[in-house]
Amino acid sequence: MRSRRITALVAVVAGVLLAGGFGFVAAPTASAHSQVVSSDPEDGSTVRTAPQQVTITFNEPLQETFAVLTVVGPDGNFWQDGDAVVDGPRLSVALRELGPAGTYTLNYRVTSADGHPVDGQRTFELTTAGAGTPGPVADTAADEGDGGPPLWPFIVGAVVLLVGGLGVVLLMSRRPGPRSS
Repeated sequence: MRSRRITALVAVVAGVLLAGGFGFVAAPTASAHSQVVSSDPEDGSTVRTAPQQVTITFNEPLQETFAVLTVVGPDGNFWQDGDAVVDGPRLSVALRELGPAGTYTLNYRVTSADGHPVDGQRTFELTTAGAGTPGPVADTAADEGDGGPPLWPFIVGAVVLLVGGLGVVLLMSRRPGPRSS
């Protein structure tokens, strides 16, 4: 009789764990984060003269905290002048007078209205070199990431479910002590 209860309990715990795991796997990814709708200069565009600033426009207002917009030139140096400014859905930064002709990369990281960080890149090509002086060398290794969600919350959740399930099994399988009458 006791082994049937333990078997039933293990089956229930396993079913709950499987259902929870299926929920994690089958749940759709949330897409409510801010998304880029345009940039000035446009992504991948070619310009003859350097803009005085660059602007990226999103589909919703951004949080002003922790907004970053850097411009890295073909020489590997920064070309932005000052800090990024958030104005509703727009993120912009002033530029130094640009230097070498080539591809300039806009690297952005913002916090969307729902509190999630969003990052990415846009580029434009400068065809006529300017006489500007570059800023410091960009450390691109610090900006690289896989962009995916962190793995640790899923590991912690799995451990909690496993330990909780084992605790329930152990608690239910304890032998009752002798009864006194």
